[in-house]
Amino acid sequence: MGVIATVATVVLAISFMVFVTFFGRLPALRGTPISWLHKVIWVHFPNVLKSIDRRVTGGRISPACVRFGNYMMYDRHPSVLIFFLLLLSIGEILYLPTAWPQLTPLVKLTGTISIILPYLFLYLAAFTDPGYITPANHPQEMSRYPYDFTLFHPGNECHTCHLLKPARSKHCSVCKRCIAKNDHHCIFINNCVGANNQHWFILLLLSTAVLTAYGGILGVYLMAKRMNFFFPYWALLPWNANKGEGMPLKDWLVIWSWGFQNQVGMGAVTLLAGLTSPLVWGLLGYHAWLVYCGTTTNESMKWSDWSYEMREGFAYKRKMHGQRQKDLKVEPAWTRWPAETEQILVRTESGQCPAEDDQTLPGYGPWEAVWGLKDVENLYDIGFWDNLVDVLMPGYNFRDEPSGKRQRGGLRQRKKRRARRIYLA
Repeated sequence: MGVIATVATVVLAISFMVFVTFFGRLPALRGTPISWLHKVIWVHFPNVLKSIDRRVTGGRISPACVRFGNYMMYDRHPSVLIFFLLLLSIGEILYLPTAWPQLTPLVKLTGTISIILPYLFLYLAAFTDPGYITPANHPQEMSRYPYDFTLFHPGNECHTCHLLKPARSKHCSVCKRCIAKNDHHCIFINNCVGANNQHWFILLLLSTAVLTAYGGILGVYLMAKRMNFFFPYWALLPWNANKGEGMPLKDWLVIWSWGFQNQVGMGAVTLLAGLTSPLVWGLLGYHAWLVYCGTTTNESMKWSDWSYEMREGFAYKRKMHGQRQKDLKVEPAWTRWPAETEQILVRTESGQCPAEDDQTLPGYGPWEAVWGLKDVENLYDIGFWDNLVDVLMPGYNFRDEPSGKRQRGGLRQRKKRRARRIYLA
């Protein structure tokens, strides 16, 4: 059992490190042990190593390690993408020769589909233009979303691309481009996740989650079937062994060890799939939650910052005219989005309410103190199904253009949409 335990420990450790790396900075996990571990692993521990390096070598090793780390995490290269492809392909090479002859035609068909889809969606997510903003498509990108005067304000220019920033866009320091509806840069696809490939990325997560769960469950079934053939008194659960009388845990684990070693290729991949599947399902669940909330990873970070300002008493809001006169120098006259902002949210350095007659700030009426995200609306959350349409059909027109020419989304304008309250904590 020693080899199996070692492999399981290594896989669990890697999975846990990946989980902490990707989830430790999420707003929902701030102040939790996961966030604390992220700081220990990626902030405090490197600082300790730098201190030791300064004392031992005069700081000659740290700069090289920092450059390598920055290259791996913050530069565009296919290393992690290649690793992901190798992990998929080598796992299948080890798994299939043992499993394939034991499968029924239906399982072979569904298994083939589940194997092919991750490669397809990986290719589409990695090589689809995520939404690069260029001078040629800038007017079109400006009309994708209206400014919400909370997270995104008109008139801000990207200092690198020298273009006005459309609402929900962000400049990616890795891709060196502004990305429409920038969610995040993903090293697993060596590309940004943006407006044009977000649906492929989510489908990649879904197909990979299904593949790992399918492979893990099927592998356990096939190994259990073989172990039952050689050890009739054994059962998948130790208390069900010996016809319900149970068996010592040590003996039960010894038979499991025999099962893994008897079919070592399939057994190792089954173990890997079973241990990594929860991580993939967790990533999928997180992105499904973002779709439900009508936000992105980048925007969730912004909302988290606003939440802190609100708790400290530095955030204020007031109403905006739905049919206000827009400044066409910095705002689009029309967007495909079915809602317009009805509020402006500002932060103050002193915590005191802005003057009601301040002409430098848009909006009208008195300012109200905001103490939590439940008191503000997210312009980009128009209900789960419409949020999903926006992800799956980039560029879908939710309302007609001013010319009166009916667009494919024109019929959806019948029901007036209103931005929903923030659900992020």
